[in-house]
Amino acid sequence: MSGLPEYYASPMHLPFNRACLSEQFVLQGPGDDPGGPGYGVLLCGSKMLVVKGQGRIVLPYGEWPGEPTLYLGRWQGHPCRLVNLSHVGGLPKNLETFGLLDAKPQLPIDLLSLGGMCRMILHWQERSRFCGYCGQPTSWLASEWGRICDSCCQHMFPAIHPCAIVLVTRPGEVLLARKPNWAANRYSLVAGFQEFGESLEETAIREIAEETGIKAGNVRYIGSQCWPFPSQVMVGFVADYVGGEIQVDTTELEDARWFPVDDLPELPPKRSIARYILDTVLKKTAT
Repeated sequence: MSGLPEYYASPMHLPFNRACLSEQFVLQGPGDDPGGPGYGVLLCGSKMLVVKGQGRIVLPYGEWPGEPTLYLGRWQGHPCRLVNLSHVGGLPKNLETFGLLDAKPQLPIDLLSLGGMCRMILHWQERSRFCGYCGQPTSWLASEWGRICDSCCQHMFPAIHPCAIVLVTRPGEVLLARKPNWAANRYSLVAGFQEFGESLEETAIREIAEETGIKAGNVRYIGSQCWPFPSQVMVGFVADYVGGEIQVDTTELEDARWFPVDDLPELPPKRSIARYILDTVLKKTAT
């Protein structure tokens, strides 16, 4: 059982992308808080606390005195604030806890995506508390999601890290890999961070060669997904096999192999761009 759909019209509509929020949420600057009660995105680590009842899961509404809050914008026309909790004790008993990283999330896609965005904001806030130029404390820019140094007045803006994720195909087979900490028998796509001076297509080709020994080419873009764990954008591709034999980089992977398209292992959860790429490419292969 999952709170997410079984099908996505495009990668833009995958969980954690802003399109999942567009009809309900308006992002505003952290200095634009109008005051008064409002909706709260209550996070404790990668857990989100919501109100569940009468077949619906909704954000709690009210005020949270004594808890650190950050104004986000407006949710369904009302003020919306991020509430960063160190623990969940002492909160109203009508709140239930759900995981943002669950393989089959129980949260509806809009709340899951809003919680993910807030995780990215917390990550940025924690890593931008001090100026990278002079080392002095920083503050939020009033109406922007940037920071300003209180001493040298340098401006800093969120660091989001591009990562290429790619499916390699050859007739009747796909190249899949697994890391040792993944669920048993689960395989996914080769992925890695972009390096200096690379296009994302070059990143995809390099990562395939480094991690599996396979040479790939004809890289085609499929789509992208915000991945707020902690602050990536996953840029998805499909590529053709060009040559080489599998040589697994065991510092990165536990295994990599070619799988027949009609005999696949356990695949990534449907909430991920990896699964979207697989489903899209395999559907085209079958038709």
